[in-house]
Amino acid sequence: MHNGNDSDRVQGAPVLVRKRRKGIYILPNLFTLAALFGGFYAIVMAVDGRFDQAAVGVFCAMVLDSLDGRVARMTNTQSAFGEQMDSLSDMVSFGAAPALIAYMWTLKDLGRWGWIAAFVHCACAALRLARFNVNTTVVDKRYFQGLPSPAAAALIAGFIWLMNDLDVPPANVSWVMFALALYAGLSMVTNAPFYSFKDIQMKKSVPFVVIVLIALGIAVITIHPPIVLFGAFVIYGFSGYGVYAWRRFKGVQTSVISTSKDEPDERGLHK
Repeated sequence: MHNGNDSDRVQGAPVLVRKRRKGIYILPNLFTLAALFGGFYAIVMAVDGRFDQAAVGVFCAMVLDSLDGRVARMTNTQSAFGEQMDSLSDMVSFGAAPALIAYMWTLKDLGRWGWIAAFVHCACAALRLARFNVNTTVVDKRYFQGLPSPAAAALIAGFIWLMNDLDVPPANVSWVMFALALYAGLSMVTNAPFYSFKDIQMKKSVPFVVIVLIALGIAVITIHPPIVLFGAFVIYGFSGYGVYAWRRFKGVQTSVISTSKDEPDERGLHK
């Protein structure tokens, strides 16, 4: 026998709402995975003694790494998972891979000094990526705080690619590689400001001459890729110190730390 209270209990019963499962955006993470594969490919090629192909793998990873963030922003598919995935990919492609390639190419001939230089580069890449993640909200977007890890990796890979192209025996440039690995590694953890190119808007129209200059740049690279690419990254690798010296000379703030909510945590960063 039913009474009138049954309908009231049904109406007042809690409604179970099924939670929507969180997914992963495919497009930007495909670029990140492709960049990770470039770093892994570089390591495999170094193990096989094909150092020119290892250098190409690092450069391919660098190009793909520069695209995943832009693709995520353009398609509005940014996510915390993507940020962490990108950092892990960068650690492999621009930290471990260049250090291992340099060590197997010639640093191993220096004994303990060789693996120390390789480890310094690898460790500094980890420190640089960790600092980048925690300082994202306080750093001026127009500049990187320290040499970005892809550019540091490009210095090492570009030098190896160039020496192989010129048929220079690795043993003849062991100490040059030692100095370059230390420079690239330590530059990643400095406060020198390196231009980030993040203020370039891809969606805005540009003058026709810009397209012409891009075409000329591609043509120049194809003349002799090892020399042109390595030269370009050497210039960029020193540009941050030039900007730092210029700001110091002008008496303006040299640090790229622009804003902060916690002043005590910022002490010592503005130098």
